[in-house]
Amino acid sequence: MAVADDLDRATDSSWDWVAEQTRTYLASGGTDRPDSAGLRTLVLATTGRRSGVPRRTCLIYGTSGDDHVVVASKGGADEDPDWFKNLRADPGVGVQDGTRRFTARARVASPAERERLWPMMTALFPLYEEYAAKTDRVLPIVLLTPAESPVT
Repeated sequence: MAVADDLDRATDSSWDWVAEQTRTYLASGGTDRPDSAGLRTLVLATTGRRSGVPRRTCLIYGTSGDDHVVVASKGGADEDPDWFKNLRADPGVGVQDGTRRFTARARVASPAERERLWPMMTALFPLYEEYAAKTDRVLPIVLLTPAESPVT
């Protein structure tokens, strides 16, 4: 199970530009994150489903109540991103949102939740619609529920 402390020792994404965003984000303690055009990003740590090694990636997110919401789009590829495959095998994840770090449990949105959340996520990042049109798979929406109560 990945936890918040895994964010520092996790292996970066194999996509160079995502790895660079992630390293910059974490090196700044969460104050220098790739938020452009109003997009919010977080760093997600999962446990490699085959290796058992923590992995991390930077993702666009929305919120629903206390949950962070992410889309497993992989740019519209026909296969799910590795981070999604990892959290399906082990839903314990570490998250950094700005300067806040927490351990969370990931789950795929139910059909009813997806119906409500998809328009919210496409409003945040309209390219999700284009990604969805490029593939026959339904792009999964994932909710990340903090393991502890949010700090106010």
